Amino acid sequence: MSKETGFTAMAGPRADREAPQVGVGILGYAFMGKAHTNAYKKIPYMMYPPPAIPRLVAICGRDEEAVAEAARRYGYERAYTDWREMLADDRVQLFDNGGPNNVHAEPCIAAAQAGKHVLCEKPLARSAQEAKGMRDAVEKAGVKHMVAFNYRFVPALRQTRELIESGALGRIYHFRATYQQEWVMPHYDLPRIWRLDKAVAGSGALGDLGAHIIDLARYLVGEVVSVGALTRTFVDERPLPDDSGTGKVDVDDAFVSVVAFENGAIGTLEATRFAAGSKNRQVIEINAEKASIRFNMERMNELRVFWVGEEPRETQGFHDVLVTEGYHPWWENWWPHGHIIGWEHTFVHELSHLLDCIVNDRDVGPYGATFEDGYRAAVICDAILESAASRKQVDVTYD
Repeated sequence: MSKETGFTAMAGPRADREAPQVGVGILGYAFMGKAHTNAYKKIPYMMYPPPAIPRLVAICGRDEEAVAEAARRYGYERAYTDWREMLADDRVQLFDNGGPNNVHAEPCIAAAQAGKHVLCEKPLARSAQEAKGMRDAVEKAGVKHMVAFNYRFVPALRQTRELIESGALGRIYHFRATYQQEWVMPHYDLPRIWRLDKAVAGSGALGDLGAHIIDLARYLVGEVVSVGALTRTFVDERPLPDDSGTGKVDVDDAFVSVVAFENGAIGTLEATRFAAGSKNRQVIEINAEKASIRFNMERMNELRVFWVGEEPRETQGFHDVLVTEGYHPWWENWWPHGHIIGWEHTFVHELSHLLDCIVNDRDVGPYGATFEDGYRAAVICDAILESAASRKQVDVTYD
């Protein structure tokens, strides 16, 4: 970084060797397939020198015509309609599972048994029991494994983790997190898609949104030891997608939970898909001995920070910190300070981390989420559902 300008040289260092290739086979070509592919294509020239070059070997989906079109659009070498055939392709070294929740377990376990590294979208599974089987399989196989909790790779949240690790915040008292969307509200006339079907999704807003903030609670503050919760389903019947009638919605539309942490901190977690006007609003606050930190995903390049005793009481207040300096996490790969990045860049950081772990035999954790982390998030999800059903506080225990 230049002392005169404060800018990091954007061209970055010169590569001193040719990066190895890692063959990628991805299941799913819609939302997450698009997000992950975008990241794979950016890694070779933005995360420079790259730890590895993702080779887009294969993409898989049920609709033959649609998956063939996705292969052409994204640049995959081959399209499959059966994930078993894709896993039999020796060129696939990393299996990326972006399919619906009910196709997380079997393909991931099969991939691990075939000796392939595994990335799985969140939530890892529909239940803790299912997640445990996945965790056990990847650990037995000795492959690298990661759950796509991409918000760990937001620079501002990684910076928060580093501040906590350094002791700068001191003892943590409170953690608050809310994740709000609106897209299943009645005025959207949404049919009973798979995310509203317990057999496919496992849960509703809890697994879809809540899993993210549960993971961030563990990532930033530590283990959760007990929960108390309420859930609600506001619209319990919707038209079926094939216009054959209506079907029961058997997942939660919203949940709220109080949580106790192992280190003595307490917290609240809330997620809903019925928050009018909230497109993807995720807000986190940490109150600690020496500081308070606030984060809003809709302003993801910023933190609001209050330092205890930093100024006279008459002038104390929260400071807005733009997390875009060259010394902030991952920023040496991007733009001069103040030139912000977006949601899609979290996947570039995440997948680059996984590739580095694969080719250099590094540990995915603690900064990446392993299948152990995915399993623990699933245990907490199950405890929240149990608490809501029993109307009692539930202790969280892991196998």
